[in-house]
Amino acid sequence: MNVVETHGLTKNFVVYERNGLIRRTREVRTAVADVSFSVAAGEMVGYVGPNGAGKSTTVKILTGILVPDAGTCSVAGFVPHKRRLELARRIGVVFGQRSNLWWDLPLIESFDLLRHLYRVDHQKHQANLDECVERLALEDVLKTPVRQLSLGQRMRGELTAALLHGPTVLFLDEPTIGLDVVSKAAVRDFLADLNRDRNTTVLLTTHDLDDIERLCKRLLIIDHGTVIYDGGLNELRDEYEPYRTLVVDLVTSGSPLAIDGAETVKVDGPRQWLRFHRDRYSASELINRVGEVAEIRDLTIEEPDIESVVAKIYTRQT
Repeated sequence: MNVVETHGLTKNFVVYERNGLIRRTREVRTAVADVSFSVAAGEMVGYVGPNGAGKSTTVKILTGILVPDAGTCSVAGFVPHKRRLELARRIGVVFGQRSNLWWDLPLIESFDLLRHLYRVDHQKHQANLDECVERLALEDVLKTPVRQLSLGQRMRGELTAALLHGPTVLFLDEPTIGLDVVSKAAVRDFLADLNRDRNTTVLLTTHDLDDIERLCKRLLIIDHGTVIYDGGLNELRDEYEPYRTLVVDLVTSGSPLAIDGAETVKVDGPRQWLRFHRDRYSASELINRVGEVAEIRDLTIEEPDIESVVAKIYTRQT
């Protein structure tokens, strides 16, 4: 069952630019152009693109904030802009530039107000709150006014606020922004557990592609308002960066290895980097060939990082 469905979504904005001292020029700019995709129940999907690509516009349409100019969409069985109140009880939203918390109130009072707004049973609310507070390490800041929280603390509070009513679909915009390494790992683990244990469907937009690699098996890439890739991370690497690197630490330093099926791209003392095509040769084959001509102390396989692969896609699109 698909929880999110879009077909031909299009959204235009009218922009006025000054043309001389008095005149203004009217221009129609397309933020989203014929976007179609679906997200199955329990799926965690990454939605990425450069600034201005159309990510936030898509999410605002899916959450009922904006009305599309063309195309159709449904979320949790509702047309978002027509059934906003019913949809609000089924979804959770974290926008990097918009807060669900009350700036001057202690964090715990914001959570309590949200319980009343969503009309959540007290027992259910408390169970969700206790879990989020423990997993996201918020115990020490519950009585702190939101305006005094650090960015990382506030983002963890925003994530908690979005989950207190038990949504089935979660829209996240930069959920790990401003977090230190430990807190970022805690948030990622929490989201992975949430998806696994509660079957919560997640659409994650982020510039931190480490989030995507650690959490999502599927990636949607949007650029200039159009989805240019929809598929798995491994398939993405196969299509745009089919090379892997075998890093070998030899017992002794030497000249670059000449191994059939690989190119030695770097040598640093006894360590050498051998680049090879993933579809033509296996790592075990190359390791055996290296072992025939040199004594190996240690080795690793390096995959192309997703950030460089996505950057290559953007370059091809321009």
